[in-house]
Amino acid sequence: MSRGLPSAPLRDVRMILFYFATLTPMALLLAGATLGGAWPFAALAYMTALSFVMDRLIAAAPDSPKEGAEFPSAPYLLLLIGLFHFVVLALAVWAVSGQGGLGWSGRVAVGISAGLVFGQISHPAAHELIHKRPRAMRLLGRLVYSSLLVGHHASAHLLVHHVHVATGGDPNSAPRGQGFYRFAMGAGLRGFVAGWRAEARMLGRAGRSVWRHPYILYIGVGLGCLGLAALLGGVAGVLCYIAICLYAQMQILMSDYVQHYGLRRQRLPNGGLEPVGPGHSWNAPHRFSSALTVNAPRHSDHHVAPGRDYPALRLNRNDMPMLPYPLPMMAAISLVPPVWRRMMDRRLDRWEASRAATSRRTA
Repeated sequence: MSRGLPSAPLRDVRMILFYFATLTPMALLLAGATLGGAWPFAALAYMTALSFVMDRLIAAAPDSPKEGAEFPSAPYLLLLIGLFHFVVLALAVWAVSGQGGLGWSGRVAVGISAGLVFGQISHPAAHELIHKRPRAMRLLGRLVYSSLLVGHHASAHLLVHHVHVATGGDPNSAPRGQGFYRFAMGAGLRGFVAGWRAEARMLGRAGRSVWRHPYILYIGVGLGCLGLAALLGGVAGVLCYIAICLYAQMQILMSDYVQHYGLRRQRLPNGGLEPVGPGHSWNAPHRFSSALTVNAPRHSDHHVAPGRDYPALRLNRNDMPMLPYPLPMMAAISLVPPVWRRMMDRRLDRWEASRAATSRRTA
């Protein structure tokens, strides 16, 4: 992977769906916040009904690029999303707090759409950015998370989640039988503390000052954004900003919950854990919602090869557990725990049985 940005981004026609799927709702949200009318509801419809319909219309067959395929414009899309995120966030807070003259229904539509866009587009883009080698791109990803008052996710994801995924040591890997609400109440705080401790250990080993702790950046940016929200809309602006951030954080937690529910790495005879493999994350092959969420549903391959660019993530139904519906729809289903467990526990049983059968054949 190159340390800098590649050349000739516009010639990469394979990225068209990614550009369209991610930038269109951000543009609709900008129009909704500034123009009102039908635009707020168009943004909301795009993130809900249209995404569902497009997944039904576009074939959901796996589409794994050839090994070594390059996507020159992929980093440019991440930068566009990361930069537009701050513009959209500021205008959403301004509009929802009543400064733009929208009616109540329009303000609610903008607020919900903003939470969906930030949780389903800004989040996976920031997730990709914090994995990149150029320092500026990693910083942009941290700033995006910090602006959503969840800056610690940048540290917890890299230093805790990737190390302890599919074990009890990972706050974001829900065990079988745990409902979403119980998971959400514990994962946020546990992730904050685990990320803090992991960063502190790294600073200690490097002999660096505690003032280099990245949580200072996360908290500072968050406080700065609260101040900006106050300038944009007063007390109402602060309250609306916090509400939008909490809704976006909920989307992030829903994604983590769905993608790792019930899957566990096995204990080896020597007492250690098996390496992270393709069987330790749930995946979805639906093309439109995958493009919308920057290929986040191809989650197994991301854990197997964290440095792989998101358009090149691979999908294989034979050795990766698959969700029955697109990731955004499964996130919505997780809000009804009895329905979720009835659907997913049976699927988890089948997956574990197939893994056990494969182990017996290869033993």
